[in-house]
Amino acid sequence: MKWKADRGLQARMGLTMILLLVLYVVFAGILFAVFQSMALMVVVMALFMGGQLFFSDKLALRSMGAHEVSEEEYPQLHATVGRLAQQADLPKPTIAVANSRVPNAFATGRSPSSATVCATTGIMNTLDQEELEGVLAHELSHVKNRDVMVMTIATFLSTLAFMIVRWGWLFGGGNRDQGGAPIIVAVLVSLVVGVVSFLLIRVLSRYREYAADRGGAMITGRPSALASALMKIDNGMARVPDDDLRTQADMNAFFIIPIKSGAIGKLLSTHPSTENRIERLREMEKELETA
Repeated sequence: MKWKADRGLQARMGLTMILLLVLYVVFAGILFAVFQSMALMVVVMALFMGGQLFFSDKLALRSMGAHEVSEEEYPQLHATVGRLAQQADLPKPTIAVANSRVPNAFATGRSPSSATVCATTGIMNTLDQEELEGVLAHELSHVKNRDVMVMTIATFLSTLAFMIVRWGWLFGGGNRDQGGAPIIVAVLVSLVVGVVSFLLIRVLSRYREYAADRGGAMITGRPSALASALMKIDNGMARVPDDDLRTQADMNAFFIIPIKSGAIGKLLSTHPSTENRIERLREMEKELETA
């Protein structure tokens, strides 16, 4: 397979990281002005960044109730992922399974050598072999594009900002005797930073799904299989109990299909519409047929 790097995705990831870096600097500067403790700011941000980079994959799997599986437990899944990884020129990732009725899959890990691909029992029961290959190739494309790491870093700032919004009163310390104004300023700034970084993540996340769809189709050579899988998964979501959907909604940015929650949820979705993704895959199928 001749892999073509997605320049559009690379440019968007670079721009997102630059804009987030600017937010980091502004955020840290304002917090320092409020709390007058650079050491505290450095320690807190370093701890959160380190936690995001080195433990986000384990936390993601735990939040899904997923566990690593051996070849003896899931021989076909291992064989499929191993073959697709070889076609994509990637090391075989760790394979995990989540016992969930939600038909979904995701990839996590800070690099190709530490990647994990997770599939739910729901998706394995919903799709046929070719469709499942299309989904797994899509997830491997995320690993190939290294956008999982970028998304992990990008979510760090919004997570920290919203934590300060929620728990800002705990950081009052010596400022309490001077009134609550400094804390209010910190909370308001954190709210603005959180919203901006949240929107930046949404824009990047939507484009990276198109890129992963193209990459997955390149790996398998069958865009129609992924299109069929997306349609089945989207339809299958309607039959999943609401309780199951709510427990996994926090992982939306990493799923093959997001869990929707009303009009606002669709507007702020981490993914483009399934209809648009299917249409692009069908166009890609026609291009391959005429090539």
